[in-house]
Amino acid sequence: MNFIFVSPNFPYIYYRFCKALKNNGVNVLGIGDTPYDELSEDIKSSLNEYYYVPSLKSYEDKKNAVAYFQNKYGTIDFIESNNEYWMQDDARLRSEFHVTTGPKEEEVYFFRHKSAMKKVYEEANLKVARYCLPKTLEEAKAFVQKVGYPVIMKPDDGVGASKTHALHNEEELQEFFLNKDPNISFIMEEFVEGELISYDGVCNSKSEVTYAVSHVFPTQIMEVVNDKGDVFYYTLPYIPSDLEEIGKKVVRAFKAKSRFFHLEFFRLTKDKMGLGKKGDIIPLEVNMRVPGGYTPDLINFAHSIDIYQIWADSIVFDENRQTLNFPKTYACYVGRRNYVHYEHYYEDIMNRYKDQIMLTQGMPDILSDAMGNYFFMAKFVDKGEMEEFIHYLIQHKNS
Repeated sequence: MNFIFVSPNFPYIYYRFCKALKNNGVNVLGIGDTPYDELSEDIKSSLNEYYYVPSLKSYEDKKNAVAYFQNKYGTIDFIESNNEYWMQDDARLRSEFHVTTGPKEEEVYFFRHKSAMKKVYEEANLKVARYCLPKTLEEAKAFVQKVGYPVIMKPDDGVGASKTHALHNEEELQEFFLNKDPNISFIMEEFVEGELISYDGVCNSKSEVTYAVSHVFPTQIMEVVNDKGDVFYYTLPYIPSDLEEIGKKVVRAFKAKSRFFHLEFFRLTKDKMGLGKKGDIIPLEVNMRVPGGYTPDLINFAHSIDIYQIWADSIVFDENRQTLNFPKTYACYVGRRNYVHYEHYYEDIMNRYKDQIMLTQGMPDILSDAMGNYFFMAKFVDKGEMEEFIHYLIQHKNS
């Protein structure tokens, strides 16, 4: 099997996907924008060959790289980056080089456009928050007349929480339309009061989930990015049964195959007319890629597994071949910001929680808005102890 992995060097942990494939006997071919001599030994040893391109934003550069690999090794079986940012180019390369695995360009549309996602949800008989695609201020006002303030405005085709805003009154609505980028189509949604939860995992070529976990995000990513708020979330030891059921249903509805997925939902914290009762689960967005940042490591810590190898087994063997009877715990991620004065210093944290902390390191600047400048990952058997740890780390001076 010839597998082309785009950007195996960023985020840094992605070389582990390549290493897991290589463990399964795959010929792993990397395309990246870091010169070969500057790659770490971990990355070099996880690849059979690497092709340097000056910019991954250049489709032609990546096309030349794929052509080189095809001429040298023959049929290409997979082209994948596991990254939402490159998803469109991945699909285009598959089409151009007749790679039959992975989503095609027309399928990627439903993976990226939020209005298209809602149509798939509705076809699967799942309720969604009301929405519209307002082109004018008047259309937006008409929608607000139906649902009331606040409303959420975000790019219909967007990555992460970039350019996502909550609008609370007509003044903010007018200001948004006065300053919005005319080249971006925005979707407007009614506001839903709920806890953000996710169903994350890997599926095989038959849209069967081979492994899954759930994360809870007490602070929504939109608030973290826009307000530079505290960053923390955690992995649950077990997936709630109602989330497991709806998560598998969404994976099938989107025909996801041989890939990672990160599905976002709201669990309603109060009754919402037309949507459901308190405690019901409402689909929000699909992300057919690895959950952000270093989350795969958090999954490994929480469930005592190797999610990279589970992904590679699902690619190569169409099933999970890893042992799963290990202890499952809570594991949390807490990101801190360089410019915030925290009550407790790094040394205090390490001394107090040295037995629970599994990993701590800096975060690349490009990911820091959503993930913080540096982070701690820790695991706990008791949820209360985990919550105390989170509070200890995010407590600001004089707060």
